[in-house]
Amino acid sequence: MKTTALLALLFAALALFIWATDSVTLQGERTIYTAICAAGAWAGDSCNGRLEAAQRYRFRALKSKGEVVYWTAGSREPSGKLASCEIQDGRNWTCKEATGEPRAIAHEMRQGFAVISAGDAAPFRTVKKWRWFLLRYLRWAP
Repeated sequence: MKTTALLALLFAALALFIWATDSVTLQGERTIYTAICAAGAWAGDSCNGRLEAAQRYRFRALKSKGEVVYWTAGSREPSGKLASCEIQDGRNWTCKEATGEPRAIAHEMRQGFAVISAGDAAPFRTVKKWRWFLLRYLRWAP
């Protein structure tokens, strides 16, 4: 009985770790979780106000077409498409900026992390999935 409980606990911990780190994703999608600094300003990566969960941006690399499709999760905004992409896999790709498409927050993904252009003065910062969920549902910023 104790062995079964211990194995179940270890399995649950492993499943939670995989979920929290996005190690396994459905259909090769990558989600970028963001946070904003409400009632304050960013000082580098530190917020001197209140940190709040912001948008989630999803990307799906289509290697056979050399394209990356992107959209804002939970939004009615239309999706966009980056073409002329060099795609190794869903976690590693780079694309040229597409004209006539909604603006993407990133045109490159390395090791599963979005590379945000230095020239973009983004009003948000990327955060890890587990932190985004704490901000969104518990309103707690560790």
